[in-house]
Amino acid sequence: MNISDVAKKTGLTSKAIRFYEEKGVVTPPLRSDNGYRRYSAHHLEELNLLRQARQVGFTLDECRELVTLFNDPARHSADVKARTLQKAAEIAAHIEELQAMRIRLLALAEACPGDDSAECPIINNLAGCCAHGKGASD
Repeated sequence: MNISDVAKKTGLTSKAIRFYEEKGVVTPPLRSDNGYRRYSAHHLEELNLLRQARQVGFTLDECRELVTLFNDPARHSADVKARTLQKAAEIAAHIEELQAMRIRLLALAEACPGDDSAECPIINNLAGCCAHGKGASD
């Protein structure tokens, strides 16, 4: 298969496939006599794994580890499960941070009259001041 065939079958762009190859995330394809990349069914599996892993939040380095595990017949599913649970915990922590940010933003918006006045509690709060936008040296 050529790169455009692989792109169609994996849902990745040719540019993304070349990027993942350059970063050493997937097994490099063989080259034909004319220099074109030649992909196998195994490359499709690696790239599908990579695409799916990226969709659930794994970083590029984590994807590299998953592809390495995919290619290791002596891998232990416990290792893959541990990485997956770690990623789920990281996402949960990120969700908590985002929820706290949302709560703060809503509180800031609630404190603002949202009128034609130049006085803005949101700006003042974010700037750490409350003297009508004037600095301490005024």
